[in-house]
Amino acid sequence: MAHHALASQESYNPNHLLDILLGKMQLKNDAALSRLLEVAPPVISKIRHHRLPVGASLLIRMHEVTGMSIRDLRDLMGDRRTKYRLSDAQGRPKQEDRGDKKEAGGNYAHH
Repeated sequence: MAHHALASQESYNPNHLLDILLGKMQLKNDAALSRLLEVAPPVISKIRHHRLPVGASLLIRMHEVTGMSIRDLRDLMGDRRTKYRLSDAQGRPKQEDRGDKKEAGGNYAHH
């Protein structure tokens, strides 16, 4: 069974977050939660079994339907990271943005 990196954090417990959402939104089960969040039911199951992390888009959706802050949602699941980074390359300027480009020639006719 493949686990994601966040699952290795000792404090990470997405079930707590999901259970809080069930109570706050007065839902009976994970199927009702998946309908509210507009995700397929297996997504909730995979999150509960630590096979899928709660991603940024799902956190945003949780925020939209509950009104809770992203920070509060992350705290409820024990995500203590201070930054969300997709990869080491995220935020780096692209090669062409570093000034390595040659000056564009003016091939325009001026009348």
